[in-house]
Amino acid sequence: MSLLLSFLIAFGGCLILVPITIKLAKKFGLVDDPKKHSHPAILHKKTVARAGGVPMFIAFAVAALVFTGFSKELVGILLGGAILVVTGVLDDKLDLKTHYKFAAQILAALVVVAFGVGISFITNPFNIVGGLGLGDVIRLDTLRVTLNILGTHSIYILADIFALFWIIWVINMVNFSAGVDGQMPGIVLVVLLILFAASLRYSSFDQSQLLVSRLASIGVGVTLGFLVFNFYPAKIFPGDSGSYFLGFLVAVIAIFSVAKVGTAILVMAVPLIDGVFTILRRMASGKSPFLGDRGHLHHRLLEIGLSQRQVALFYWILCAILGATALVLPSEGKLFAGLVIGIIVLGGLLWLNMNLQIKDRG
Repeated sequence: MSLLLSFLIAFGGCLILVPITIKLAKKFGLVDDPKKHSHPAILHKKTVARAGGVPMFIAFAVAALVFTGFSKELVGILLGGAILVVTGVLDDKLDLKTHYKFAAQILAALVVVAFGVGISFITNPFNIVGGLGLGDVIRLDTLRVTLNILGTHSIYILADIFALFWIIWVINMVNFSAGVDGQMPGIVLVVLLILFAASLRYSSFDQSQLLVSRLASIGVGVTLGFLVFNFYPAKIFPGDSGSYFLGFLVAVIAIFSVAKVGTAILVMAVPLIDGVFTILRRMASGKSPFLGDRGHLHHRLLEIGLSQRQVALFYWILCAILGATALVLPSEGKLFAGLVIGIIVLGGLLWLNMNLQIKDRG
């Protein structure tokens, strides 16, 4: 019952806060005006409010404090999330340089890791190194440095570095998946639902997973509440504040969950691979990897005739199928499935890019 109530409070809170945010965003100029904001990836024709991370963050913070209680880890999540949301709102107003936004991502990741969120082990997907003493899992918390500054603190070097990399990577990959209206929140919604199901399955013998289930249910609530206003035609955009916060939330909940990062990677395989392909494609052409263009998979799907709603649904359904697969596969199965999906998506991207380039030349 508490899980359902936490979802409803988060969902209802976001439904109330989003219209308020839309009005305030327009009043203070936190909008995306296609006439003033020239960007090759822009698809909308009218001015749309931004700052979508604000209502989601507030609704999440209230529900989390009420239903999970005050804890060191939650403080780290809220502080890190606040850094990202404030940075995103400033970007909506001032159009910040990329390196400032990247610095904010690093700071947010450092904060949440400093408050105890880390990856102590990863499952060995190959299960072939037992003879080396690694067994079924690879421990990341063996290399430790102890500091005596305002008390005794331990830094788990490998665990913390891995967590930092994971959080920053997911933030950017989720941001890259913000294409057509509703696409990114829908993907995040599916990922959080899968993490919720995975944690709930293990909660019967691991009570810590109840916390993960509550955080995931609250995340589902705020994401669904926002999606009501973001599905085509969008009344509000997430902006960097929304995509950064939701990516941050997915990364942290995946760390807490027994499902760990493998499940999240498989569910988000399509946008993750598209993001990596986009970065490599831009770098290969001598451009900044953060410079926007119309080469993402969702742009290519639009160019072959799909509507914005169809593209969003395509991503949601594909992520849902991969999520259901992730729930039943062992670690080595997830690795194999990820490789197969990677090959298919990369092949599809290359085929679409080559055919559309030929069409443009013709």
